[in-house]
Amino acid sequence: MFKNMLMKKMLKSQLKDVPEAEQEKILKVLEENPELFKKIALEAQEKIKEGKDQMTAMMEVMQSHQDELKDIMK
Repeated sequence: MFKNMLMKKMLKSQLKDVPEAEQEKILKVLEENPELFKKIALEAQEKIKEGKDQMTAMMEVMQSHQDELKDIMK
């Protein structure tokens, strides 16, 4: 529970320019699917270690999980 609170605070600070309603939607999706987002983060870290910049790594990983992300965003 404490871990979730910290994650929410961190995400809210990262999403400060996103409207409140969208922030809540994103946080809800993350809370309901933590394993998927953990998997995405780990894959992105691997690509960064391979020498790719953070943005490129995240885009590649997000594209590879595009179908899963579309399903949970519905």
